[in-house]
Amino acid sequence: MAIEKVFVANNTSVIQEEVLAHRLGLVPLKVDPRLFEYKSESDLANEKNTIVLKLDVVCSRQDGRIKNATVKSEQLQWLPNGSEYQIEKTSKTYTSFSCSQETLPALKDNPIASRYPDIILAKLRPGQCIELEAHAVKGMGKTHAKWSPVATARYRMLPEVALLENIRDSLAEELVEKCPVNVFDIEDLSRGRKKAVVARPRDCTLCRECVLGDGWDKRVQIRRVKEHFIFSVESTGALPPDVLFLESVKILEEKCQRLLVELS
Repeated sequence: MAIEKVFVANNTSVIQEEVLAHRLGLVPLKVDPRLFEYKSESDLANEKNTIVLKLDVVCSRQDGRIKNATVKSEQLQWLPNGSEYQIEKTSKTYTSFSCSQETLPALKDNPIASRYPDIILAKLRPGQCIELEAHAVKGMGKTHAKWSPVATARYRMLPEVALLENIRDSLAEELVEKCPVNVFDIEDLSRGRKKAVVARPRDCTLCRECVLGDGWDKRVQIRRVKEHFIFSVESTGALPPDVLFLESVKILEEKCQRLLVELS
């Protein structure tokens, strides 16, 4: 869910409406998109496909101190009953809610708000104000980045670090110091002797610092497991990474099934 339409009633700040609308669209919302339906251009905005948020901030000077100079995302207020603005020359509002969204079980105890309360939207001077309504709908990342719940997704092959011989005492200490990501540890042996062990092979970045130097390539070997990949998914906050991964697998499964049907 992301803000798609912004209805500006008053804006006396230095930020243009287009820029402000763009900033609002990129604010992650704390709401599960699976609770809502997709909205097409012909559909009416209702409680099943639209979320309405209100922003009404006035910067003032009180007792020599400036109040509300910084407009933050926490000041976005959820309107569970829909739009409060009337369409020009009519008595209708911009939404047609049949019931309040607060009555939905999933939203009753989890009110909709910005995922991060401290995102700066604008800065005002005394006397300036911003008054608007923002309507959020469900969308996909391929249409616009604001609908992508993933900030960064990457993968790499699983690294495999092997010790070709026992590395002990001073050589063990040298190996531990050579690795910048602490892949190796020292294991204490009897009679005060020490031995190097591979403690955290997943942390290896394949920088090859451990095999640089005279004879180290014969003591340590770095390989990649070709059939094992490590995926890292960073969420924007709309959904947790584990949910994002499971939902993406479901979508991929559906696409594969449709392709098999078309080919059969």
